[in-house]
Amino acid sequence: AASDVYKRQGLKMARPKNKQELIEAANTNYEKLLSMIERRTEAEKSAPYDFLDDEKKKEAHWRRDRNLRDVLMHLNEWHLLLLEWIKNRENGSNKPFLLEGYNWKTYGDMNMVFFRRCQNISEEEALEQFKDSHKRVMEALDTFSQEELFTRTYYPWVGGSCIGNYFISNTSSHYDWAMKKMKAHKKRVG
Repeated sequence: AASDVYKRQGLKMARPKNKQELIEAANTNYEKLLSMIERRTEAEKSAPYDFLDDEKKKEAHWRRDRNLRDVLMHLNEWHLLLLEWIKNRENGSNKPFLLEGYNWKTYGDMNMVFFRRCQNISEEEALEQFKDSHKRVMEALDTFSQEELFTRTYYPWVGGSCIGNYFISNTSSHYDWAMKKMKAHKKRVG
């Protein structure tokens, strides 16, 4: 498979263009993320994420997430957004993707809501919730046809895009983001 070539060569996979590529990319990056989690050193596990003095890391998430739990719960919360949003298909509603009161200019504030409500969850609980929500997202993905996933405007409530892009953003791309953060943390704690 194409992903095997990418894995052996250490390359990032191309953005999925069909259902099979999407499933493969999501599962590949999910497995890579779980593997990184399992291989963490004690120093990586115990040291807080701290990128405050890195001028290259200006995005809010570099200051927000303080440990693996925060990263996993962020992924989980976005999975839950996706799962809730795709219910539009079943009930014919036009519910927006983001939480009520937020838009694509203010979603950083929504991410802080997610961050705050997850602070009393252990890393182990976060990992289990993340694994469960990934499974549920993949089960939901399986119910969509190639046409439904990658035809722009197939569903009017998607807003001119295709629903496949939302699955990509909430799985393979988001897992890649998490791995980059973990790698940066690993490099800092050396």
